Amino acid sequence: MAILPIRLLGDPVLRQQTRAIESVDNEIKQLIGDMMETMHNAAGVGLAAPQVGYLEQLFVVDISPLLDEMPEDSRDNIPKQPMVFINPEITWESEEEEEFEEGCLSIPDIREIVVRPESVELNYQDENMQEQKLTVDGILARVIQHEFDHLEGLLFTDHLSSFRRGILKRKLEGISQGKTEATYPVQSYSRHQKTS
Repeated sequence: MAILPIRLLGDPVLRQQTRAIESVDNEIKQLIGDMMETMHNAAGVGLAAPQVGYLEQLFVVDISPLLDEMPEDSRDNIPKQPMVFINPEITWESEEEEEFEEGCLSIPDIREIVVRPESVELNYQDENMQEQKLTVDGILARVIQHEFDHLEGLLFTDHLSSFRRGILKRKLEGISQGKTEATYPVQSYSRHQKTS
């Protein structure tokens, strides 16, 4: 397994549509393993393939670090972590929404309140290409929606008001120009090199 550099805001790969995975071959298995290692190294709870330069419909999630902060009764409903989502499709969203502060490994040091549906239902395939159906709420639903957005070429900042984006404009431009520091390897589009 390898730790991959995470692409930063401004890299066109983060805005492109992804393609379906037909089968889990050795290359996809390697990518899943590398993404897990990259996510854990960066202390993230989710990572999508475009964030490491791949246009596959794939993301990984591990909310284990957040379980201690959750009420005990809601922990029981959390599927075994970590999780692999291949070719996911959100089939239902609740009308109830909630606000929560989000960040993104591709946009270091920026956290903002984002409103999202409280619950979602999705179909996907696991790492063995087995069909799965899942209904989730709370923090897992939020992380899944955040990562699913990456497969659609969306970032969490797209959910902010134009007013908030205006306030963040200079910081966001700095990140897209590679003027940022992260505690994990990153690759900015302007420089195409690893920094740490």
